[in-house]
Amino acid sequence: MLTNYLPITTPRLRIAIAWAIAIVFAAFMQGMIVEASAADAAPRPVTPRGELSADEKATIELFEKSRNSVVFISTRTQVQDFWSRNIFSVPRGTGSGFIWDDSGHVITNYHVIEEASEATIRLANGNDYTAKLVGVSPIHDIAVLKINVSQKRPPPLPIGSSHDLKVGQKVYAIGNPFGLDWTLTNGIVSALDRSLTEENGVTIEHLIQTNAAINPGNSGGPLLDSAGRLIGINTAIYSPSGTNAGIGFAVPVDTVNRVVPQLIRHGKYTRPALGIQIDERINQRLAAVLNIKGVIILKVPPGTPAATAGLKGVTSTRNGGIIPGDIITAIEGKAIDSVSKLVARLDDFKVGDKTRLTVMRQGKSREVQVTLMAER
Repeated sequence: MLTNYLPITTPRLRIAIAWAIAIVFAAFMQGMIVEASAADAAPRPVTPRGELSADEKATIELFEKSRNSVVFISTRTQVQDFWSRNIFSVPRGTGSGFIWDDSGHVITNYHVIEEASEATIRLANGNDYTAKLVGVSPIHDIAVLKINVSQKRPPPLPIGSSHDLKVGQKVYAIGNPFGLDWTLTNGIVSALDRSLTEENGVTIEHLIQTNAAINPGNSGGPLLDSAGRLIGINTAIYSPSGTNAGIGFAVPVDTVNRVVPQLIRHGKYTRPALGIQIDERINQRLAAVLNIKGVIILKVPPGTPAATAGLKGVTSTRNGGIIPGDIITAIEGKAIDSVSKLVARLDDFKVGDKTRLTVMRQGKSREVQVTLMAER
């Protein structure tokens, strides 16, 4: 029995003991928390991933093989200071492009370099080169530039075909959206033979529609098939916000492969033509009044292939009425309902080729063969 036990009777002493117990308990719990936090901060074991799928491996290989052939394009334009009248260069925009051949030709969109006074091309290795303008075709939104690369020249992209594309097949886009270099996106061919009217009023036909993400800066970059072959040039998007909305367009490679050689040789593209006078606005009005579908020939100048083939234009009556002559309804069996469609169909041929027209005259349909001439 403890005879010297003293009961804790003073309030201050009880408070002091309570605080001491609380401090000891808090220190104990803090130690437990620190030990638990240290345990939680340790790296977690990595779960083995296993082999990549065959599709993933193919996509990686496609990008690695194609990346060096894609370039980043930045343009500048000259402006004049209002007060000093001094002329200086300011940044204009950016875009993408790709190596076309072993001579250093680079293909991009016309709108990427439009109104620019100079362009700089950056390769995948980070080297910059001043580009020389070789030729442009605004109606196809295609431009050809050239750089002089003496060593380690990037390889040109392999060329595919676009006439045999199928809706649903996989496609891949490589470019520099928003200045983010060498970005890969993928999707499918959503539709074929689309048309798009640009801000300058030019209508581009035969476009490939894709849902592969295409954003500002992708313009001029390549659209590839699953074999890594070039099948188009990414040219435009349809989007209320200006960013990707799943509707992008590309100029088909068959058009590119027909236009680019002319731009390299002559600096311009000469379109094949029938030698007739036609007008989109007049055609729309007359077609609506006459309730017809096709292209109304307004005039056939003498000495043209159309005149040789016996085609006829409209004639006017004494009281100001109009009598239609020949109305082109098809080319090689493909229906024509507008001037832009007619021009696009003719563009599938070369100067000197013969093409079969279906024309309507006085309610009767007949076929006429015409040799195409160079557009004047």
